[in-house]
Amino acid sequence: MTKTAWVFPGQGSQAIGMGVDLLDLPEAKAKFEQAEQILGWSVPEICQSQEDKLSRTLYTQPSLYVVESILADRMQARGHQPNLVAGHSLGEYVALYVAGVFDFEAGLRLVKRRAEFMDSASDGMMAALIGFDREQLEQQIQQTPDVVLANDNNSAQVVISGTPEAVEAVLSQVKVKRVVRLNVSGAFHSPLMAEAAAEFQAVLESVPFNSAQVPVLSNVEPVPCVDADILKERLIRQMTGSVRWREISLQLPVQGISQVVEIGPGKVLTGLIKRTCPDLTLENVGSVAELPNSE
Repeated sequence: MTKTAWVFPGQGSQAIGMGVDLLDLPEAKAKFEQAEQILGWSVPEICQSQEDKLSRTLYTQPSLYVVESILADRMQARGHQPNLVAGHSLGEYVALYVAGVFDFEAGLRLVKRRAEFMDSASDGMMAALIGFDREQLEQQIQQTPDVVLANDNNSAQVVISGTPEAVEAVLSQVKVKRVVRLNVSGAFHSPLMAEAAAEFQAVLESVPFNSAQVPVLSNVEPVPCVDADILKERLIRQMTGSVRWREISLQLPVQGISQVVEIGPGKVLTGLIKRTCPDLTLENVGSVAELPNSE
């Protein structure tokens, strides 16, 4: 039998108009209304905002969580179930929701607070590097204070995070094919997020977690786990820790996974996984039209 992993994208995959086609589904409409009561604003309105409010962390993270959760709900309603789940940064919250670690409301309340803490973080920058010498990059990061490898996406694409001076210092010393300075408010997934992470930890610890119904591969520790306490402890470390997506990708075939479904807007994770594990069957579900038929 084919073993399937569901993966959920994070910030950077959002797109204006995402999730609007879900409004025709009564179950989805109810979720959007529930989300509006929790957030105090409408996800569909933000997703259609022409001023691109959607690209602001405060709105991006809850909107992705809501849209991806609804798509996953629709998949499960049609009889589809994952054997393993993982999510990239914010996407890990959707993975935990799908695995039954917390319910939709508890997850959204966490994501709302996470987005608020991260949106108010400043004094940092992030840059994506495409095509580089890994050894040279790692050496340079070790020699430069206040910069870390934030996202290890695959062998050819990483993101570094730190103070603007430290990030620019690394970029000036490393030969890179292409650099993209990311439009974010702070140095996410780095020690510079320690203050926000400490405040968020208090919020996280107050939320009861259940054991996962399917194994979860966490960003900071890509080892399958169903234990509620371990999954919470990993999530606490996530805001300051690296997103080890390359290692998550490598774990998929090790766990007997042959098919991966990326649930959410865009095809970022599919592209990253394809480079690391070219033999896996990859699918995308980003809209109602892409939902598979009932099992």
